[in-house]
Amino acid sequence: DPRTGEIYNGFREAGYFPEAVVNFLALLGWNPGTEQEIFSMDELIEQFSLERVSKSGAKFDYEKAKWFNHKYLQMKPDEEVADIFQRILIEKGFIEDTDKVIKIISLIKDRADFITDLWDQSHYFFEAPEHYDAKAVQKRWKPEIPKQLNELCDILLSLEAVSSEEMEKIIKEWISKKNYHLGNLMNALRLVLVGELKGPSIFEIIEVLGTEETVRRIRKAIEVLDKEVF
Repeated sequence: DPRTGEIYNGFREAGYFPEAVVNFLALLGWNPGTEQEIFSMDELIEQFSLERVSKSGAKFDYEKAKWFNHKYLQMKPDEEVADIFQRILIEKGFIEDTDKVIKIISLIKDRADFITDLWDQSHYFFEAPEHYDAKAVQKRWKPEIPKQLNELCDILLSLEAVSSEEMEKIIKEWISKKNYHLGNLMNALRLVLVGELKGPSIFEIIEVLGTEETVRRIRKAIEVLDKEVF
């Protein structure tokens, strides 16, 4: 890239889908005469004409190429993306249930531009955090949090199989009844499960992790962070 000095490998090696690259390259010097930017191969073949090809030099924009790849990734069925992502998981030593991976993909796919981004967006589903974001700990780990999280563990262990929506309703009602600070507690919960303040709905995360793993992570974090903070 002449602007940034970054050196790129081939598009395939960088994680671009072939159809996204073709779509992007077709629009470098060709104007379809409409606002449409995403074209299937059949649409490109049908609509492309030399009369609409510009004679001026085309500017190669890597950010735009990334945008196209993001769009094509979002259009792919979760099942197809999960199948590709499973290969990355296997390389990292994880053999996971297909339905679980499909569920995770449905939660994090919109945050990714490339298949390889999916691991960065989802690693906490497969391995517990070993470290916790220092700034988040400083901001969110209040003196009252360990007690509240221990109480939350009891609530979670008392629940039979419930959906993330039912779990959210029950827990928020409990927080309101106890007059706890919703934002502080939910952010602390996200911190102990993910290691930082990112990710989809915390209740969706709990549903995927399962009660046993969720409680294990909470109790481990309390033990670690209490020593570090207080």
